[in-house]
Formats: sequence, structure tokens, C-alpha cells
Amino acid sequence: MLLQVDGLRKSFGRRTAVDGVGFSLDVGEIVGFLGPNGAGKTTTLRMVAGLLQPDAGQIHIFGVDARADPKGAKRITAWLPDEPMLYDKLTAWEYLEFVAGLWGVPPKIAKARAQELLELLDLWQHKDERCEGFSRGMKQKAALAGALIHEPKLLMLDEPLTGLDAAIARQVKDLLQQRVRDGATIILTTHIL
Repeated sequence: MLLQVDGLRKSFGRRTAVDGVGFSLDVGEIVGFLGPNGAGKTTTLRMVAGLLQPDAGQIHIFGVDARADPKGAKRITAWLPDEPMLYDKLTAWEYLEFVAGLWGVPPKIAKARAQELLELLDLWQHKDERCEGFSRGMKQKAALAGALIHEPKLLMLDEPLTGLDAAIARQVKDLLQQRVRDGATIILTTHIL
């Protein structure tokens, strides 16, 4: 079992955002959380990602208690928010080098992975351009490459296809399916089918 979530609860003041959520995922699954805005999808994933402390509940990622050992859990996960967060003054290549360094990916491996991801996401020809000049879709793809650079076992994506045109969305879906075939587990949220 890759991920086991039991009894997650989170309230913000008097408003309960998540109330007793539980689920489990195995290696190599892709799962979507479908629901309207405000249903608690993002809040649930932010708790699993260790970005938000639950009021109650348990989260185990590959046997690691994410509440007791958040750093251990984060080493094998990646979180991609609905709004790509890039350093606009960095080029796509510099951004991936930076993120790989944060994850402790050795430079030689990081370089190979960065090239592979940029080529797969059709960003290779833009690798030396600053992120500030990227379109929404290009930023989303660069952020996805950053989330994948350390080859996480669990990838959580919040509305990953929002604002993407059909061709770019197809590229992203193909890449995610390949990662699942390679053994990653992916959770994504969406409010549309």
C-alpha cells in the first residue's frame, strides 16, 4: 500500500472543510478527486502533502507516518498547486537545476532528467528563456517538470489541466500515464470531467 489515509478532518473556524475522509492507494494508480469548488479536494491533498496540519486523522505514505515524520514523507512525494509557482527570473533550465538541488538530486542525474522532462513537455527549445515570459500552459509544464525532477513515488496535482489548451493537456496526460506505468501513484483534483 503506497498511501493510507484514515479519518482526516480539518476545520477553518466554524466551517468544516474535510470531515472524516479515508482512502487507500496502491503503487501505479492514478486517481481523480472530482467535486465542486469548496468540496475539500485541495484541503485533503494539502494535508496529505504535509502543507496543512489536519485536526485529526492518520496519513501513511509507504509506511511513513506523515504527521510524525513529515520530512520523510515529503522526500517521496510531490505537490503541484493549481497556480504554477516558478521563479520568474530563472530560465526553465535554471529552475529545474534549482529544484533538483533542493531535492538533493546529483547534478549529473538532474541534468539528464531535466533534459528528458523538457523534451517530453515540448519545452526544450525554451530551456534558456526566463519563466516570466512563458504562457500559462508553459508555466504549468515547467512546474510539472519541477515536481517530477526527483521522481516522486506519490504525485499530487491540484487542477493540473486548468487553463491548458487541448494539445498541451494531451501532453501532460501522456506524461502522467507514463509515470504511472513506471510505478508512480498520482492523485489529481478537478471540478470538471
